[in-house]
Amino acid sequence: MGKVFSKSTWALLLLVFIWGGSYPIYKVAVPYTPPLLFAGMRALIGGLILSALIYKIRNRIKWRENWAKYCISAFFNTILFFGLQTIGLMYLPGGLFSVLVYFQPVILGLFAWIWLGENMSPLKIMGLIIGFLGIVIVSVDGLTVHVSTIGVILGLLMAFSWALGVVYVKKVSKEVDAYWMVALQFIIGGAILLGTGTIFENWSDIEWNSKYLLGLGYASTFGIPLAYIIYYKLINAGEASKVGTFTFLVPIIAVFNSTVFLDEPLTYRLVAGLLLVGVSIFLVNYRGKKVNASLFNRAQEKFNTKDVG
Repeated sequence: MGKVFSKSTWALLLLVFIWGGSYPIYKVAVPYTPPLLFAGMRALIGGLILSALIYKIRNRIKWRENWAKYCISAFFNTILFFGLQTIGLMYLPGGLFSVLVYFQPVILGLFAWIWLGENMSPLKIMGLIIGFLGIVIVSVDGLTVHVSTIGVILGLLMAFSWALGVVYVKKVSKEVDAYWMVALQFIIGGAILLGTGTIFENWSDIEWNSKYLLGLGYASTFGIPLAYIIYYKLINAGEASKVGTFTFLVPIIAVFNSTVFLDEPLTYRLVAGLLLVGVSIFLVNYRGKKVNASLFNRAQEKFNTKDVG
């Protein structure tokens, strides 16, 4: 049991619960704020908080050498990700949009195979497809409404940009400090989103009530800096496609949280989807006992040795 529930495993579970908890919280907060301003504020504040926490290792930034890498990461992982997310939700219901967004682990698995040289066995391909089908089943109610072509394109672009951004971060992980990569990508991207929102939206439309402040506070602490530090640390320590597959759990947990806290219905589709996601995670992670133990221990060592300062 100790080998299964190791430090990296607990970190991965914490990540999916943080992201899964964010959806109902954001759903409560979004009606009280323009989308681009909300996206920009949570990214910028989250990046600044993380920068304050790691200020003592500011010598690792090496801005002149790495500024282009920070900007590229900000473009894919903040500007496109949050920008396409907020705009896309205007054209599609949340269920359908989440199906498109969580096509990302499938794309990530393919990109990791092509550009990072990760193994892509038939079993892993089958696992990725089964996991995506689980998400489709969970969100099938959203598929019954009208479909916007623009919304579908935006959702797929968001999944594509997220996968490309994750692969890029892992590709340059040995050249830049992981913590500053996360902090600066959100500071740069958040500032651009906030500037765009200032031009096209009105600050006066924000209602500074408890629900909005809860969403902003959660995003600025747990949802962005903590979650993405864990995410990229795990990506850099192990296989990107393996970590990506666990993100299939995020919409499942989000639906469970919405059922508990927002009184949304619990259906048999949710249970069926959860079972498929569980099968997906098993297939993607299965290597056979000897090989799997070797890879897991190596990833565990990398995860444990990458500490701040």
